[in-house]
Amino acid sequence: MEVRWSIPAAEDLERICEWIERDNPEAARRVARTIYNKCARLKNSPHLGRASSRMAGRRELTFAPWPYIVVYQVTPNAIEISRIFHGAQDWP
Repeated sequence: MEVRWSIPAAEDLERICEWIERDNPEAARRVARTIYNKCARLKNSPHLGRASSRMAGRRELTFAPWPYIVVYQVTPNAIEISRIFHGAQDWP
């Protein structure tokens, strides 16, 4: 099974890292690596995240202590990363 990133999810990660990089470039790299690597782990553990109470058929992967939530869907052939939200952000 492969992990696929949607364009909006890739843009979300880029935006998050650009924001953090303003104050701390090393922290931005650390956050990007952590999010990317944990999402890659979904390949072998697709149900690592919890079932989403906000979006039917999706799962949520968290990154404590950081406030980010990756929303993804498990399909028969792939894990599809849909979006990355900040925990305080309004989202569908």
